[in-house]
Amino acid sequence: MIAAGRGSLACCPPPESGSLSASSPAALGFTSLSVPSCKRKCSVVLRAGAGSNGLEPSRTPCINGKSDGGCDSNGDVSVNRSDGTNLRQITMNGKSTNVVWHKCSVEKVDRQELLQQRGCVIWITGLSGSGKSTLACALSRALHARGKLTYVLDGDNVRHGLNRDLSFKTEDRAENIRRIGEVAKLFADAGVICIASLISPYRKDRDACRGLLPKGEFVEVFMDVPLQVCEARDSKGLYKLARAGKIKGIVI
Repeated sequence: MIAAGRGSLACCPPPESGSLSASSPAALGFTSLSVPSCKRKCSVVLRAGAGSNGLEPSRTPCINGKSDGGCDSNGDVSVNRSDGTNLRQITMNGKSTNVVWHKCSVEKVDRQELLQQRGCVIWITGLSGSGKSTLACALSRALHARGKLTYVLDGDNVRHGLNRDLSFKTEDRAENIRRIGEVAKLFADAGVICIASLISPYRKDRDACRGLLPKGEFVEVFMDVPLQVCEARDSKGLYKLARAGKIKGIVI
């Protein structure tokens, strides 16, 4: 579905069953268009000239990622004013389509100046029972005492909410790390010192999270504690269950 002022949109080839219907925000001058799937890549270019918002839509075919205008190799959609300036670009990102990055005038540097600190991610990794959560909370308390704003993303805590749908299978572990990495990035962008505490056993997953941030804003801390010590603590009883064969395919 595409909202494009009061103008009409056409898909290529022309739809046979597409229909225009007034949507709830009609008072704002928007009309919704539902069209069947188009086998060829298309891009919608909204140009000044018509519609209540001064934009006129036109359809330009984009075949194999190439077009005369309004479309790039990703099938992105350009929205232009009559003076040629770009308003926004609708992109395809992963499984999401029509995704627009909206830039705000208040940026990271402004938030850091307000908080008088530099946002970053401190990533604590290690075996279960190595003391990751204990260190994370102690570090958070010490920084708080110094007037620094922090937030701890504990692996178990996040699995109570955001990642409650994930198991401990390899692919779910990777998704668990990815999500926490993205959330940690948002905290850092907000100017907060984010302390992530989770096993994260795979280097490639940690490196992917490191790659989300500028150089120097991702600090990895490995809890170098012997397995025997971690197992002696066994605060969650995971080692006992693993030894008894009651936990399958889990990295503890």
